[in-house]
Amino acid sequence: MGLGGAAHGQTGPAVTLPPIPAASVDLDQAIALALAYNPALAAAATTVPQSQAEEVTANIHPNPVLTWDGLFLPLNPNNWNHNIVSQISEFDVGVAYTFERGGKRQHRLAAARAATAVTRSQLADARRTLAFNVAQQFVNVLLAESNLDFARQDLASFQRTVNIGQAQLKAGQISEGDFLKIKLQLLQFQTDVSSAQLALLQARAALRNAVGYRALAPDVRVVGSLQYTPLKGGEDDYKALALQNRPDLRAARQGITAAQDQYTLARANGKRDLTSSLTFSHVGGITGAGIAFNMEIPVFDRNQGEIARSRFAVAQAQDLSTATAEQVMTDVATAYEAAQTGSQVVALYQSGYLQQAQESRDISAYAYHRGAASLLDFLDAERSYRATELAYRQSLAAYMLALEQLKEAAGTRKLL
Repeated sequence: MGLGGAAHGQTGPAVTLPPIPAASVDLDQAIALALAYNPALAAAATTVPQSQAEEVTANIHPNPVLTWDGLFLPLNPNNWNHNIVSQISEFDVGVAYTFERGGKRQHRLAAARAATAVTRSQLADARRTLAFNVAQQFVNVLLAESNLDFARQDLASFQRTVNIGQAQLKAGQISEGDFLKIKLQLLQFQTDVSSAQLALLQARAALRNAVGYRALAPDVRVVGSLQYTPLKGGEDDYKALALQNRPDLRAARQGITAAQDQYTLARANGKRDLTSSLTFSHVGGITGAGIAFNMEIPVFDRNQGEIARSRFAVAQAQDLSTATAEQVMTDVATAYEAAQTGSQVVALYQSGYLQQAQESRDISAYAYHRGAASLLDFLDAERSYRATELAYRQSLAAYMLALEQLKEAAGTRKLL
């Protein structure tokens, strides 16, 4: 298997693809590949350096302004002489600089850094969502492979029944009508194999799309199996994990800080800046210097509109944080109940229904081959066994997906 590199470096704009697409992966490897090579995540990762570049812009000082001029210059070249240039013409050169008042630059930088913190948390949330999506597609591939294996085994088993029926037909032990019913039933098993093969191809394509289409081989095999792993913690334990680890909740809380920084910046922008200039002039034969100051008088524009807007934005961020926290609790509760229900369903199958369905099928087959049971009884037992096995595999997959949903809701891949 070629993973092609470590699953890091998501903050750069370029994504290096693995030299050899992975032919087989387990769940952790699939998630690591997705975090490294998923193009949508790579695009989202560029938002962090973009926000960091905004910090550089926010921390820039105003540029000084250089001015120079020449006045009362003669238009007639014949009038150009030392006396006119020295006594009549005027020459000025000066430099001006704007002093920002109210700590604007410091507040701009604080607001930009707060925005970067939110962006980092949003990127972490994108990784959380991607990990769940990959896990979901991974379980779907496990289910598709399991269903295909079972369909092939069931087809091979029923093919032996057809062979026995053909021998019984030749020996006159069953009628031709019964044998045709058996052969027609074989079509269902063959169709199940074809459907399972198509489902596996579709599940693999979905997994490749989630991980990164060129990071996995087209016929990638997943390492693992459908299995039951009991929960160890309670709902309150997972809620505590979520409050500690969920990046979207962290982003919402950081959004309050970012909104408060924007409000502080808006108030600072209401302060009028002071521009001072130093000018050297030569006029009337005299060379001298001048100092000037100018500042806008805040009679009408005191940035009051932006101050009011940003104040409401702080309240909005607080409400959004509360809503996000409530959504986190709902996500955990929903996922936990789904896992609990899935656990109960799996336990029902494992309590004896699986074994009973297989024993019923085996008994009916044994009795039918010896003439002690009807063909309809045998086929009905075969259908019940197949339906029970497929439902059990589906319940296992549903439980594993519920666990993955609980991991996503808790914001961590490591549950209690």
